[in-house]
Amino acid sequence: MDYLLDLLLIPMQVIIVIYTIYYFILAVAGMWRSRVHKNYIPKNSFAIVICAHNEELVVGELVKNLKDLDYPNELYDIFVVADNCTDNTAAVAEAAGANVHVRFNKEEVGKGYAMGWMFNRIEQMDRNYDAYLVFDADNLVHPQFMLEMNDHLEKGEVVIQGYLNSKNPTDSWVAGTFSIAFWMVNHMWHLAKYRIGLSTALGGTGMCIRTDIIKTYGWSCTSLTEDLEFSMKLLTHGIRTCWAHDAIVYDEKVTTLMASCKQRLRWAQGQFDCAGRYIPKLFAIGIKEGNLMILDGIFQVTQPYFLLLTTIYLVFSYINAFIPIYTNILYQILPMSVWTVIGVGQYLFPLIVLLKIKVPPKVWFYYFLYPLFVYTWVPVNVLGFFRRHNKVWSHTQHTRAVGLNDVKLTRMGNMNKSKK
Repeated sequence: MDYLLDLLLIPMQVIIVIYTIYYFILAVAGMWRSRVHKNYIPKNSFAIVICAHNEELVVGELVKNLKDLDYPNELYDIFVVADNCTDNTAAVAEAAGANVHVRFNKEEVGKGYAMGWMFNRIEQMDRNYDAYLVFDADNLVHPQFMLEMNDHLEKGEVVIQGYLNSKNPTDSWVAGTFSIAFWMVNHMWHLAKYRIGLSTALGGTGMCIRTDIIKTYGWSCTSLTEDLEFSMKLLTHGIRTCWAHDAIVYDEKVTTLMASCKQRLRWAQGQFDCAGRYIPKLFAIGIKEGNLMILDGIFQVTQPYFLLLTTIYLVFSYINAFIPIYTNILYQILPMSVWTVIGVGQYLFPLIVLLKIKVPPKVWFYYFLYPLFVYTWVPVNVLGFFRRHNKVWSHTQHTRAVGLNDVKLTRMGNMNKSKK
């Protein structure tokens, strides 16, 4: 019995060590950033795309916010897709100043379909745009967002993800811990991978994509995580997804645990779906071309599988502590001193990030609840695995409108001062 379990658990431990070292290196790389010269001379034109399904309470504030960004009005247009709406989303968005396109399709349901539909419409228009910007209807955008994206485009980057901040981190413990999770990912994943030359992934909102990329490779991303799907699709062609740390978008976090689990279940389903389709492609192309950036994409899409694996191993390790049933080789691969450093880093790095972004005092209380939030990922992930082929879209409900003046523009927003 011990031998059979060793056949399962020794490779599992090797994988855990590899991922642990990988995450630790990324966390270290995300603790600081280089000062860079920025070009804030507006040059590129943008088509802003907002896909909205029954978002009459929030879409108006976003459109008003976008019309007041620090960028010449003649260089961008705002397009709202009122997608299968049964409320006044179209009227509210039009009254706020958006170019509204109404879409009804009960068979092709979801944001991915709506985005592709709108991209096709824009491509057929008389005006040509340099890039698309994509936002969710509940977002608010920092005044310098477009200037930042323009700077990245001028550097030659073609697919860029902006900094996903939170506009309501103190609404509840769920919103607070959810916000902490996003801040950790922003610094210890996105910024880190960008700094060391790897490709990160799009996050569904705050995205910038050169129009030529859509024309060349098409969209056709209709999974429950169309953002991750498109990132992996481009990565198979060697196209890197970059990171704009100062292009800030404020996203509304759900405030109840049930709503959070429902939203994360949709993400888990889409992530498992993308993993099944892209792991073989990334591996084959990465090996053939000897491209480490493409192979690194495997770490991106296998994260939900790694969470399942660590959960299974944790159960066996608890049993093994009382009744030895397998060989523990973790401390043979890495000495205790290294595990200690990694363990300290797990607690230290998040604290450094929260100090750097100057979160509200209330968030520090939520930090102590953060482990509880992390553990709620386990049942969500397990259910997501078994439902990975279910592509039925679930909509996140919003109950109030928040203007940019209600959001504290710190990083929690404050734009990092860089050379201009």
